[in-house]
Amino acid sequence: MGKYAINEEFLQDIETLEMIIKNNVAGLFGGMHQSKSFGSSCEFADYRNYLPGDDISKIDWNQYARSENLYLKQYLDERRLNTKIYIDASRSMELNTKKADKALQIAAAFAYISLACMDKVSIYYIQNDIVYEVVVNMVGKDQFYTSINKINDIVFDGSFRFSEAIRNANVGYGDGLSVIISDFLTEDNFKDGIDYLVSKKRDVLCMQVLSNEELNPVVRGKVHFFDSENVNDFYRKNINKDVMSAYRKAVKFIQDDLESFCLSRGAKYIMVAEDVKMNDLFISMLPSKEVLK
Repeated sequence: MGKYAINEEFLQDIETLEMIIKNNVAGLFGGMHQSKSFGSSCEFADYRNYLPGDDISKIDWNQYARSENLYLKQYLDERRLNTKIYIDASRSMELNTKKADKALQIAAAFAYISLACMDKVSIYYIQNDIVYEVVVNMVGKDQFYTSINKINDIVFDGSFRFSEAIRNANVGYGDGLSVIISDFLTEDNFKDGIDYLVSKKRDVLCMQVLSNEELNPVVRGKVHFFDSENVNDFYRKNINKDVMSAYRKAVKFIQDDLESFCLSRGAKYIMVAEDVKMNDLFISMLPSKEVLK
């Protein structure tokens, strides 16, 4: 992995990206977000019955005149959301690929765009069964520029046991988006972790980063493979056309299964190749999934 995935050139690129998004994605930079709870903004949401002790200034007297029942107006709450970004820092993200670089760059770009939306942003990495803090509760671009280089210090090693890790972390409740950046190529269960975030009323986005070799392998002949996260697990096979066909079907199944699972949970899924351009990801791919609007 390039030690400095986040450098001056990259930061200049995402500043340009922000300007492009402002001009192409309507409403993204409109200010604070509307939460799923009720508060004191100016946008009407619903009525509820008046209860003793409620603020009488919120009673809709026009409704009372029509029905002789007391109803309170409820308004959408507008608040700063908490975007939490989790990076898979297992060995498989780095070995012989550019996935680690891409994961760090996606995390940084997503953080920058979220801060431009006035969100609060935290970035973590997951290794084995532990969630490690990188930078927590960033607010505003000044904090971004002083803190974001910390993600260059992440060392990719070990495994990715997402469900075990996330259950022991402070994930928050109903206050924003959780972004998981991983190849999701693991035998460890990660679906329970996604369910856990959904149960906490978090919006969830799974970004599956795959290398070009994983998507379109070119190996042929007798090959000895080792599991990058467990060298005791190996596979030796004569790689021919039939094996390649079976492999591609298996990779497609993994993608489709994850996407279907996310859909069933109300989460979002997107597959990101390691050579995807940030402009394509943020201007085309993410809006197509209604992650950016």
